[in-house]
Amino acid sequence: MALLYGLIWRLLLALVRIKRATVSWLRVRLRTWKGRFWQRTMAALLLPVPVSEFKQKKAGADQSSDGDRDGKGAGSRRSRWISDGISLEKLPVHIGLVVAEEELSYTDIANMVVWCMAVGVSYVSVYDHHGIFQKNNSWLQEEIVRQQHNLLGGDDSTFNMELLKNGTDKPQHFVVSCRPVVKVLSPEDGKHSIVQAARKLCHSVEKKEWSSKDISVSMLDVLLRESKNIPDPELVVKFGPVNSTLGFLPWHIRLTEFVSLPSHKNVSYEDLFGSLQRYSACHQRLGQ
Repeated sequence: MALLYGLIWRLLLALVRIKRATVSWLRVRLRTWKGRFWQRTMAALLLPVPVSEFKQKKAGADQSSDGDRDGKGAGSRRSRWISDGISLEKLPVHIGLVVAEEELSYTDIANMVVWCMAVGVSYVSVYDHHGIFQKNNSWLQEEIVRQQHNLLGGDDSTFNMELLKNGTDKPQHFVVSCRPVVKVLSPEDGKHSIVQAARKLCHSVEKKEWSSKDISVSMLDVLLRESKNIPDPELVVKFGPVNSTLGFLPWHIRLTEFVSLPSHKNVSYEDLFGSLQRYSACHQRLGQ
């Protein structure tokens, strides 16, 4: 019996060595073969592999599966948000985020910017009465990039983040990983721009380039739109207890729908999408 057990043991060792050699050879071959189908088929045929090798491969597989789960989660969120945007009867081309609070949360604003991008909004304006977001535009830019990566995953597309400063018509451009245009505004871009346009008209009359009869509301409207180069906001979401527009683009909000939320802090996607639903359901008579 002892001799028989010895022979069986040697046979098992020989089979294990043959299997290991076969596994090593097939791994080399699998690297050259294309197609996940063949790799999965051969892997299933070769299981179980040696325990030590299985632990190493399991650790790598866990890391890969975590990345896959993150990617699938981002893809699922993106698909849902795109579907939500399509489901709306009408979607604003330009949405304004007006913060009427003293303490500002860059992360929450960045989240809303990314959500607006995901549902299909083309222009997003961020505004606070003290111009703090505009002064710290680099922080906001970094936070938008970070939240875009966290919420949507990697994206090779690009968009221009234009920052209007001191009412000038020379925006600063930053390239980040999204598509729409984000404008960070301050009170200088509201009433101050109207004053500048009025001064320009007066100087033109003084230089006899135009006559006083040529000046009209439509001419002022053209000057103001050239300086901003953005469409009028169809929807403004205001955050905070103050019932005021706080000087947000006074010339451009004649037909804008306003929705008020208590605070921009810890705001959820459902809160923002609810505002979009309210805008979609409203019927604007346009003075009729």
